[in-house]
Amino acid sequence: MRVAVLSDIHSNLQALESVLEAVDADPVDALWCLGDVVGYGPMPNECCELVRSRADVCLAGNHDLAVTGGLDLAEFSGDAGFAASWTRTVLDERARDWLRTLEPSGTANGVALYHGSARDPVWEYVLTDEAAIATLMLATEPLVLVGHSHAALRVVLRGSELEGGAAPDGTVLDLGEARWLLNPGSVGQPRDGDPHAAYLVLDLDARTATFRRVRYDVDRTQAEMRAAGLPEALAARLEVGQ
Repeated sequence: MRVAVLSDIHSNLQALESVLEAVDADPVDALWCLGDVVGYGPMPNECCELVRSRADVCLAGNHDLAVTGGLDLAEFSGDAGFAASWTRTVLDERARDWLRTLEPSGTANGVALYHGSARDPVWEYVLTDEAAIATLMLATEPLVLVGHSHAALRVVLRGSELEGGAAPDGTVLDLGEARWLLNPGSVGQPRDGDPHAAYLVLDLDARTATFRRVRYDVDRTQAEMRAAGLPEALAARLEVGQ
């Protein structure tokens, strides 16, 4: 079984459509989304509709919860808070009702799924050895997928030895018998220095994982953000992947 794993789309329709075009060119059996379909970007309704129609599994991210009232907007500050408030004003009922059905963690085909981490599926970033070990120890499944940090990462635990780091475009892993934690990176707002939209392809039968990046029309997304009156810093960061 082959699975495309997406995360942190953040209302970036241009990036999402480019990723789905790449997925369709190399078909998979299922599509999983690790949350944050909305937030930051200019096209929340369109992204919700597309993910709702395509994803076999979808989690709720912190931004998804914020725009549906599941989290207090006071927990978001600065540009993130502004974007969340704006998204609330433009989100249609169909998108809002769908987002309310989502949870921040789950399992699928023997794989543990978290938006953040196992000990805090909503808020914790898995960016340290300690956070990675905690999630691997709390999850019973041998393969764990997380989002939220917007950085493509690979972490492996063999016995008591933990290894890991960034997973740039084209990284292929043999998942073997070890325990793995993987982050596909962000579709709509990468923060790992590569501005291209990120996603992951799992082959659960062959036990392999492949990290992929695709180009998308950053200029168009930036123009859409500026037309919507979203903060300039959110638009500018897309071209540098930070």
